[in-house]
Amino acid sequence: MSDRLHYMAAATFEAARRIEGLPGEHRSARLHGHSFVARVRAELPTEHISFEGAQADDLQLLLGNTIAPLDYTLLNDTLTNPDDASLTRWLAAQMPVAAQHLGVQSTRDQGVDLDAEGHAYLWRRYRFEASHQLNNVPPGHQCGRMHGHGFEVVLHLKQNTDTDNSQLGFELIDSAWLPLHRQLHHACLNDIAGLEIPTSEILASWIWKQLITELPQMACVSTFETATSGCHYNGHEHRIWKEQRFEAATRLPDAPAVDSRSHLHGHSYVSRLHLTAPLDAVMGWTVDYGDVKEMFAPIYRQLDHHNLATLEGPGNGSLAAIAQWARQRLSNTLPQLNRLDIYQTPGCGCALSWSEPSAGLSV
Repeated sequence: MSDRLHYMAAATFEAARRIEGLPGEHRSARLHGHSFVARVRAELPTEHISFEGAQADDLQLLLGNTIAPLDYTLLNDTLTNPDDASLTRWLAAQMPVAAQHLGVQSTRDQGVDLDAEGHAYLWRRYRFEASHQLNNVPPGHQCGRMHGHGFEVVLHLKQNTDTDNSQLGFELIDSAWLPLHRQLHHACLNDIAGLEIPTSEILASWIWKQLITELPQMACVSTFETATSGCHYNGHEHRIWKEQRFEAATRLPDAPAVDSRSHLHGHSYVSRLHLTAPLDAVMGWTVDYGDVKEMFAPIYRQLDHHNLATLEGPGNGSLAAIAQWARQRLSNTLPQLNRLDIYQTPGCGCALSWSEPSAGLSV
């Protein structure tokens, strides 16, 4: 299929709320507050683009303007019951552009995502400390040695109805996760039945199998082996990702002369490569994270600590140009690659994809 280009933006707001419909003296029924994060991924119509290369900034401005009425307010004055799901739906209704994905995060560890069809997905993040090793890797492979990680797991649950209280949904996920945390925390994963080959992919599949009966609405399990790599599993297929930061200069020649982005400036960019492939039954992975990093290395060396405006290929120095340039150079060496994200600032960037999105997989 043809390439699809979406832009991504994030913005924060501070607000207080009380959540109705909770049992007894539930703490969320009391007046309390959060530092919320709103995120959006969308195509940007021409009428909202100030100039070529500014799309991510333009989308961030739209998002910021949309949430501005909520900043430093009591959310109950705007929404009858401002739980995370209701907030996300309110934001979707107010945004001046149709979103491919939109989400509201109330804490680091919980939030709600809305897909293009309007389906809401609650998510909760958990962490456990454990060791593991991969016994089938070639001699000398670093993962063949016994080592450890602070693993993170995100469970994504499809909301049954628009009126479900998302706070109660989070607690349902908490209750289901607790027995697994007791089993995984401070353990050697290789010693647990079903995790003899404890890759990110096998771990995600194992967690899915343990929880799907208790949480039949579960849409995806995401496992983070490190802060820059992990896996999504939706019960049918795995998608892994690998991130890498590069420091680079750029300029946007289509910006008006009075705009600072027309001058040479720079970013700490983050690239995120998404790959989908069948699971290797022997190795327990789809693609080795180390191989992904090695295949990306020639691209990385041309980007890191360079002036993108002078590189042959990235064209006008925009996010889209960088993503398209990298995609062309990776298509033969990484055929499993099906999406490439480039962020110029946290949460603000573009996503270039060339395969149908998989149902239930996290964005």
